[in-house]
Amino acid sequence: MADFVLYQRDYCHLCDQALAVLAAARAPEFDSVWVDDDEGLETRYGTRVPVLRDARDGRELDWPFDAEVVRGFVRG
Repeated sequence: MADFVLYQRDYCHLCDQALAVLAAARAPEFDSVWVDDDEGLETRYGTRVPVLRDARDGRELDWPFDAEVVRGFVRG
């Protein structure tokens, strides 16, 4: 399991933008989790996606974010 998780939806243009930002930031490897089919995740993240979560300490970074913010977030 990766240290970071990107919570997202299918067919989400903001999620596509977040993926581009993560690539531009050269973010470390992360897992993608889709909230669409999970009631608990839908409740927690449904209106917030995309959300980048640090699985090590539980910090979360809500959209919108840019490459500089992502780099700071992954550094801790």
